[in-house]
Amino acid sequence: FTPLGNANSLWDTVEPIPGRLTHEGVKWAREFGIYLCFPTYERGRERGVIYNSAAILGPEGILGVYRKTHPFPTERLSAGGWTTPGVDPLVVSTPIGNIGVVICYDGDFPELARVTALKGAEVICRPSAFMRSFDQWELTNRARAYDNHVYWVASNLVGKDASGANFFGSSMIVHPSGAKLVQASGCEEFVSAELDEDPIKKIVPGTSRDQIFDHIEDRNLDSYRDILAEGKSVFEPSKRIPYRRR
Repeated sequence: FTPLGNANSLWDTVEPIPGRLTHEGVKWAREFGIYLCFPTYERGRERGVIYNSAAILGPEGILGVYRKTHPFPTERLSAGGWTTPGVDPLVVSTPIGNIGVVICYDGDFPELARVTALKGAEVICRPSAFMRSFDQWELTNRARAYDNHVYWVASNLVGKDASGANFFGSSMIVHPSGAKLVQASGCEEFVSAELDEDPIKKIVPGTSRDQIFDHIEDRNLDSYRDILAEGKSVFEPSKRIPYRRR
């Protein structure tokens, strides 16, 4: 997550998309017949512009690129970090379903998951380098899946990055009911789950109780008039790093 050097030196190091790294990812997708969420820093067109990105790759090639819209405060270029924020949600259509992407801190923002679901996502991937608390990791993953009735595939880094920060893994796949289908431990490993094509007929997997609600359809839009207003918490963090738009 935290690279050595600054935005300019990182720009010299990383690849654009398409580039060498995503080309390798497409080769894997073709070899194994898979669709791959491929996170990587991405070199922008202007020197020093670095995006924290994830490409959806398939046997057909690059299907779409998402650029993290909510860089963590210390990551933001405008605050002395290295990442320039993107602005566009992403959903791509594949033969195995409609796949959306958020990245790490993005998953703390219900609005982004909601707009991704409104664009038709059935599965939302959340590649992450998450090092806060496990409770926050689990809570946000399960809540975003349940909020939007989507499958939520959250992978988290294991071990140390270049700065020495430690990451606890615990990757998970969450059902649209908010139930965890599988969770990894704190080491490198594979986890998998089989997804139901029609998952919200019942309240939770395995129960006989019918589900008769839809969080997307049941929204009272009249109550959201101020949802895009700027604001801040009524409580003070220990330090504020204001979000600046480009």
